[in-house]
Amino acid sequence: MSLNRAFTADLTAKLDQLKADKVYKRLNHLASPQDAWVEMEGRGKVLILSSNNYLGLSNEPSVVQAGIEGLKKYGAGTGSVRFICGTFTVHRELEQALARFVGTEASMSYVSAWNANEGLTATVVEEGDFVVSDALNHASIIDSIRLAKSITKCTTAVYRHGDLDDLVEKLKANKGAKRRMIWTDGVFSMEGSIAKLPELAQIARDHDAVLVMDDSHATGVLGKTGRGTAEHFGMLGEIDVITSTLGKALGGAAGGFVAGSAALCDLLTQRSRPQLFSNALPPTVAASALASVRYIEEHPERVTRLRENADYFRKAITEAGFKPLAGETPIVPIIIGETADAIRMSDLMLAEGVFVTGFGFPVVPQGQARVRCQISAAHTREDIDLAVKAFVKVGRKVGVLK
Repeated sequence: MSLNRAFTADLTAKLDQLKADKVYKRLNHLASPQDAWVEMEGRGKVLILSSNNYLGLSNEPSVVQAGIEGLKKYGAGTGSVRFICGTFTVHRELEQALARFVGTEASMSYVSAWNANEGLTATVVEEGDFVVSDALNHASIIDSIRLAKSITKCTTAVYRHGDLDDLVEKLKANKGAKRRMIWTDGVFSMEGSIAKLPELAQIARDHDAVLVMDDSHATGVLGKTGRGTAEHFGMLGEIDVITSTLGKALGGAAGGFVAGSAALCDLLTQRSRPQLFSNALPPTVAASALASVRYIEEHPERVTRLRENADYFRKAITEAGFKPLAGETPIVPIIIGETADAIRMSDLMLAEGVFVTGFGFPVVPQGQARVRCQISAAHTREDIDLAVKAFVKVGRKVGVLK
């Protein structure tokens, strides 16, 4: 076998540079289900403070069992794309449940939330349209807009994060566009901040724009019953398009969806390339996600517990002397300052038995490196107290606490 050695050498050099820059990512392998505590290879029992398993449903017995039953009933998968070989009834049940849950007429599932965002923008945007995006939107939104622009030659722009005046100016500058689309996250993952949805919806109405919201970090999290950012603001049924994930609060396996009008979802069935050229969501994932939706509908107290845990942690970590960003979500970024300190802090926290991730430049601006904590309903108060105690010990060692 002959390999291109120059190609391999170039890749190796790039990896060596990542290590030298201290931004090389190492995978930690888990030998147990995702939960508040896990068995980590080489580490033993570790407290998880960096998972999107917000409601603790990844290891909820009824959710796991539903996946097993789905596998038994439907097998491993469709073996091809849905319109060619058929689609399982569990996909239809899941899509009906998701639409009901987020307050839309219909929904369409995808193998990932990334595919959902990519499939939406490139399908509905046409030449002559204008798409404007918040500066802190998720990478999947950014790439979906770039792809749509390359295909359709539409016009795009980015408005400063949360700056509604800047958004309005960019809409006014493109008032001659055939159609206008505003893209926003519901919850911004690195900040834990919530989009100004009532104002965004009014701006969309004023400028005859389509409002699209990725609610991946809000579905199952925000609102009295976990229905997301729209419920949080009392706006269920008032958002044009919602995209979200099944890989966070809704069981944490994989998958995503687009929710909106029946016409939109039908068009996605007809024209969306990730839908037309990818196998359907594995039935075991569809079944476990469906069970997660039903569980949340039947157990709103799980959402309440998540909110109480997040509030408890914010208060405790602030009283300990740290400076988390203000917010109402279970994403609690603790600002450290320098990238090296944030990375070192996360390494030392793992040595203390707490798995939490540090982020620095270029993921976040220079001088705003942070350790991002993500709280779960599965955490006990004892878990949270233990984490805060570890933060104090490590913070003093790193020098971010006196």
